[in-house]
Amino acid sequence: MPVLSLFYGLIIRMYKETSEKHHKPHIHVEYAEDEVVISLDGEILEGKIPSSKMKLVEAWMEIHNEDLEANWKLLSKGEQYFKIEPLK
Repeated sequence: MPVLSLFYGLIIRMYKETSEKHHKPHIHVEYAEDEVVISLDGEILEGKIPSSKMKLVEAWMEIHNEDLEANWKLLSKGEQYFKIEPLK
């Protein structure tokens, strides 16, 4: 699964799901043993991570919303994604 960004122990991934388990554009976020799936509009679709880390992800998603949408479109077409700057 492509890694879009890494910061503060968070791994942000996005990939084209062939099974369409989650029917909205979304990202997968891993932190330690926890994982959360978040739609690009901010809805938690599955799982959870510590609230302090979730706030970082939400801020990053707001800053990079256009990049996330662009990557979703690329991956949906089977094209190459691009990395997104980490939260600093």
